[in-house]
Amino acid sequence: MMLDIPRVKAISLDLDDTLWPIWPIIERAEKVLHEWMGVHAPMAAALFSSPSALREIRDHMAANRPELKHDLSALRRESIRLALYRAGENPLLADQAFEVFFAERQRVTLFDDARPSLEFLSARFPLVSLSNGNADLERVGLASYFRAAISAREFGAGKPDSRIFHAAAGAVGVTPADVLHVGDDATLDVLGALNAGMQAAWLNRADHLWPHEAKPHVTVTDLTQLCELFRSA
Repeated sequence: MMLDIPRVKAISLDLDDTLWPIWPIIERAEKVLHEWMGVHAPMAAALFSSPSALREIRDHMAANRPELKHDLSALRRESIRLALYRAGENPLLADQAFEVFFAERQRVTLFDDARPSLEFLSARFPLVSLSNGNADLERVGLASYFRAAISAREFGAGKPDSRIFHAAAGAVGVTPADVLHVGDDATLDVLGALNAGMQAAWLNRADHLWPHEAKPHVTVTDLTQLCELFRSA
C-alpha cells in the first residue's frame, strides 16, 4: 500500500506523542498537583501517594462512572474529588486541584520537527487535530495551525472508533477518503484511520515493530520526513 499524495485534501493529526512527548508532561503535572494537595489537602495527598489506593480509586471510577471513559479531564477531576471525600477533606477543592494539574498539562515541549512541519502542512492543507487526550490547542499555543479540533471528550467516542475519524473529515468538508491521518499509535491512529476509509501515516519515532496485518500507507520517523514527501510530489 502506497501513499496516494494527489488524493490528500486534508490532514488529521494526533497530538500526544505526535507533536510532543506526553509522559514527561503528565509526570510533571502530577508532581505539581501532589505538591498543591500536600499544602491544601494533605490527607488526600497521602492517599494519592499510595499506588494501591490510587489504583482502587481509578477502578472505582471506571466501574461507577463509565460515561466518563472518554473524558480524561472529568475522570481525573472526579478521582480527585473521591480522594478528598475519602480523606475527610473538602470535595469542593477538586475543581481547583484539577485546574492546577490541567494548567501544567498544557505546558508542552514540542518535538523539534513539530512547529516547522505544522507551518508547512497548514499552508497546504486544512489541518484537524484528532485526540483522545485533553490538550487544549489554544493553551498549548498551536490553535492557529488547525482548522478544527476534535476530541474524544467532546465527541463522546474515541479513536479507533470510525465515527470520530468521520467527524474529523466532516469538520473540514471532505470525505474520509480525502484525508490523511497522521499519528504515533499503531492501533488507535493507524488501524482506526484505515477502518474509517482514510489514508494513514504511521509516525514511528522510536523504531517500533509494526504489530498488525493491515499496513499504513506510509511510515515516517518524524514529521519532517512527511513534509518531504509532499515537497517532492
